[in-house]
Amino acid sequence: MNRFDYVRPNTIAEAVAAAAEPGAAYLAGGTNLLDLMKGAIAHPTRLVDVSRLPGLDGIARLADGSWRIGALVRNADLAHDPAFAKTFPAIAEALLSGASGQLRNAATVGGNLMQRTRCSYFYDTASACNKRVPGSGCDARDGDNRLHAILGWSDGCIATHASDFCVPLTAFDAVAEIEGKTGRREVAVDALHPLPGTTPERDSVLAPGELITAVRLPPAASVFARHARYLKVRERTSYAFALVSAAAGLVIEGGTIKEARLALGGVAAKPWRARSAEEMLAGVRLEQAAFARAAQAALADAKPSGDNAFKIALAERVLVRALTLAAAGTPVRVPALPASPFSSPAGVALHA
Repeated sequence: MNRFDYVRPNTIAEAVAAAAEPGAAYLAGGTNLLDLMKGAIAHPTRLVDVSRLPGLDGIARLADGSWRIGALVRNADLAHDPAFAKTFPAIAEALLSGASGQLRNAATVGGNLMQRTRCSYFYDTASACNKRVPGSGCDARDGDNRLHAILGWSDGCIATHASDFCVPLTAFDAVAEIEGKTGRREVAVDALHPLPGTTPERDSVLAPGELITAVRLPPAASVFARHARYLKVRERTSYAFALVSAAAGLVIEGGTIKEARLALGGVAAKPWRARSAEEMLAGVRLEQAAFARAAQAALADAKPSGDNAFKIALAERVLVRALTLAAAGTPVRVPALPASPFSSPAGVALHA
């Protein structure tokens, strides 16, 4: 680990000023950053500790019906908040499917949005990686790439985004509140992570020093509470990142889908909103054939980035399964194995 300065600001303005300096990085839970530093992948010269900033650790329902989650809220605290879990069951299920219990107790909402890829070539400093060292190449292109992207990838990078939390946030039109040197701005979570293109080293659209202070869910996101699920297929159910995941939310009236929200995880450098599939589902009857057509539309532009053609078929099936589960209705209890296709009905009564 490299030597670094440590700064603990008392206000958001102080934090932004300190982090705007070259080589600075924000530190909150540290569940991703400290691993990157220990592995000599990240080399910040200054750590700006925001873990004690006031006013960023609350969960609130606002007067207009929207929900605001402070960036320092721990993943476990958000997932286990009864009112939040009842209103946004797919988000709670996604949070509970990510990492281990210990990590969920430490990881923060803001840090989850800003976590970096888990591509093995990014973590291996002996490998060429354009995300880690721009212009060095991408050894994943001709390497072990069965876990890599099938949508939105470029020759410069085929890594995927690792977050579970961001997938339903993208589906339900969540917005990140951001503070920077020029003031406050908002960015849709769907637009927060750029595709690699020719600049794969850019993980987000944030400018130097900008800090995510909260995530806000619009009032319309709560209408999906009765029919919302998150499904995650992984190589090890107990603790692993997604091969493919899907968030699905439906508004159903008289056996017809009035409105749908869909997003995929594990398939691209960002959570992938399936807008074409949403449009196809609006106004159609609940039936497996409609789900299958929507899934095919969602993956119409998918192509293998290596030895991962199976992920295209897998993503279609995961999306159909997520829609089927959502159509059946949000369960009263979070499954004992959250988001797993092998889960049983017994679990934690968060949605009751």
